[in-house]
Amino acid sequence: MDGESTHRNQGIQVISRAADILRLLGRETDGLSLGQIAKSVALPRSTVQRVVAALAVEGFISTEKGYGGIRLGPEILSLAQATASDMKDRLRPFMKNISDETGETVDLAVLEGDKMLFIDQIVGSQRLRAVSRIGETFPLTTTANGKAALACLQREHAEKLIVAEIEGQGSNSRTLDEILDEIEQIKNGALAKDENEHSDGICALGFAIKDANGDIFALSTPVPSTRYEQIKGSMSDVLDRCLKNMR
Repeated sequence: MDGESTHRNQGIQVISRAADILRLLGRETDGLSLGQIAKSVALPRSTVQRVVAALAVEGFISTEKGYGGIRLGPEILSLAQATASDMKDRLRPFMKNISDETGETVDLAVLEGDKMLFIDQIVGSQRLRAVSRIGETFPLTTTANGKAALACLQREHAEKLIVAEIEGQGSNSRTLDEILDEIEQIKNGALAKDENEHSDGICALGFAIKDANGDIFALSTPVPSTRYEQIKGSMSDVLDRCLKNMR
């Protein structure tokens, strides 16, 4: 192998390692240490340290102390959000209307690979409310926005994503058939729901739409479980009306 080919292959390897680390941090939104990253991506700690340092210089990751260790940085989050900026602008008035009518927080997420990426939020007026951090990622099978997104996919694609997530969850997960049945109900017009599945004490309703480019965006309303049953009906009416107005 000549010197040029060796150099090219080394460059590809560095990019691949950086991508593995970024994907890991996208899943572990609370942040990780160098040791935890090295173990997860099966690389020497010294190698991870070099890659992390290079990514930090470019703003793709953040290594600020006191914030849970190493996490995705503002530059990569802005890149992800830039592709969705037009849709965010279009959906924000609808999100505002939902929040005004219900008093609840409204989240906007986009399907990114096998996760939902949280890209925008209208914070509700309720004193007790659920608020997530923009840039966080969420699973597909235990969240309202994730299930809504799955319902927008072809069955074969959705099934692959569900199986992969179930395998990662272990014995505590629901079965494939149970999840597919729920996805089919959403395809037939039901709102997607999360009733204490993703986070104990938090429930949510939501729906998803696909834009002209085929990207899938989901709106959801996370609500503390203490008032979910009381407002579930009225919140469903607001979301159903919003979805009809968007079409």
